[in-house]
Amino acid sequence: MSEGQPPGVRLQKVLAQSGIASRRKCETLMADGRVEVDGEIITQLGARVDPEQAVIRVDGVRLPVAQRHVYLVANKPRGVVSSMADEEGRPDLRSLVAGREERLFHVGRLDTDTDGLIVLTNDGVFAQRLAHPSYELQKTYVAQVEGVVKPQVRRTVLEGVTLDDGPVKPDAFRVVSTQGGRSMVELVIHEGRNHIVRRLLAQVGHPVLRLSRTAIGPIRLGSLKSGDVRELSGAELGSLLDSVGM
Repeated sequence: MSEGQPPGVRLQKVLAQSGIASRRKCETLMADGRVEVDGEIITQLGARVDPEQAVIRVDGVRLPVAQRHVYLVANKPRGVVSSMADEEGRPDLRSLVAGREERLFHVGRLDTDTDGLIVLTNDGVFAQRLAHPSYELQKTYVAQVEGVVKPQVRRTVLEGVTLDDGPVKPDAFRVVSTQGGRSMVELVIHEGRNHIVRRLLAQVGHPVLRLSRTAIGPIRLGSLKSGDVRELSGAELGSLLDSVGM
């Protein structure tokens, strides 16, 4: 920084570098009162911010910028252990991020025989927040279960079921399809107790044959193929940072 230059980076430059729009368009967004920094609408084009600390929103949407950390979404295959270094030599998450230089760790776990979405990061504070039950992030699962799931079962699940370690009440539950004496169901839950989805569905008479996690909060697995990894989009990361109070 040259002598006499105020600290920080011009806001329109930070916006443009984040990929929102060209710098000229970003200046228009500011002039129109659509940009907010730390809870305050900023229209002054000379405004400067600390891109690593400022909470910036455009049209109310959180914009993560100048990230020093890595935030990844992986589609964990069945048979892969939720560990970055399995002591028994089984396939683990390292195989999904081979070649990356960062020291990554996983947020939460998936059973070895459960596939689907898992988050990998080198941001310890973010990981602790995301995994902490107090933030009650919803997790969406799709399960193939034995039997035809009848309407009464749906009502029972949504009213809450008592398991050995206490009651559980999903946020949503629906039958996706039924074929050949089996059903596909989708369940949204914000708890993280061990094997909670499998135990819940077994309790109501429909043991799980196959289970996949398809979403955590605003993050969707979408078309990500089994074994593939992608970076969180800016919108996804911004929404998660809000969800965990960062």
